[in-house]
Amino acid sequence: MRLIPGMGSALSLLLVAGGIAVLGFGADVLVRGAVTIARIVRVSPAVIGLTIVSMGTSLPELTVSIAAALRGSADLGMGNVVGSNIFNIGAVLGLTAIVRAVSVHSSAIRLEWPFMLVASFQLLLLARDGALDRLEGAFFVIGLVLFTLYVVRLGRTEVGVVEAEGLAANVERHQSPAGSRAGAAALLVVAGVALLVLGGELLVSGAVQLARAAGMTERIIGLTIVAAGTGTPEVATSLMAARRGESAIALGNVIGSNIFNILGILGITALVRPLTVSSAMVSNDMVWMLGFAALLLPMMRSGGSVSRGEGAVLVLAYGTYVTLLVLGG
Repeated sequence: MRLIPGMGSALSLLLVAGGIAVLGFGADVLVRGAVTIARIVRVSPAVIGLTIVSMGTSLPELTVSIAAALRGSADLGMGNVVGSNIFNIGAVLGLTAIVRAVSVHSSAIRLEWPFMLVASFQLLLLARDGALDRLEGAFFVIGLVLFTLYVVRLGRTEVGVVEAEGLAANVERHQSPAGSRAGAAALLVVAGVALLVLGGELLVSGAVQLARAAGMTERIIGLTIVAAGTGTPEVATSLMAARRGESAIALGNVIGSNIFNILGILGITALVRPLTVSSAMVSNDMVWMLGFAALLLPMMRSGGSVSRGEGAVLVLAYGTYVTLLVLGG
């Protein structure tokens, strides 16, 4: 890999950093507006926490993947999703567990983790022909709708008292100031969408320029810089939850985000524009993604939590993946 020329690379990095910042702010604004509207129409805090707040952290990935697909940078968009799923388990959950052991609820082992694994495996199977078409995208979106309906039912009937209190507290932190009306909340949603579009365009433009200047492929940029950048909301949300003793929310955020990344982001993106998938993405990166998902199960089943030591293993595994990716790319 050759050295990056100065001025062009500096501008590219500035676009990437600016795009990440705008995406994070836009996602927060949109989620605050959506949470406020949901509270106004009397949706329960548990349901809001398991749906709007959990999926809201994946909005940057959705925006970037659609923007990349529309620009013809399929490797960047696909790398963003696959890399984010690896980053979520290896870095986000790993760092969170190092701060405080992440407690595991039975529903995470019984259904949420299996759903994530099946979605990951399904992506690998469907991508083996080198493409995700609109029919496959529709299949993913239908799967997301079914999963969301399950989550809503779970939030209404099976969430325990302690978990419900943690979800409610998390929702309160994402709600706009008290007294906000539906009109003001709707404006927040509109502003959030506009910021997401702007941030996505800045990040994709900067990432494409950076890849060209550095002599790196868009796949590697998407799997590393873009994935880590769009994963920043998950890092902030999970570490904050761990510091407040709500580590179970961190696990739910990671698994929920990974499911939404595959079914929602790739599903919607493929509906907008069919995606091409490189052979390296299928044979290497998606296998790593499945490996991280599989590694999580024994950790979840051991002692009812993901321990600090297991968190260190996840971070080390993520560092190994990135090192091999960059050296081999």
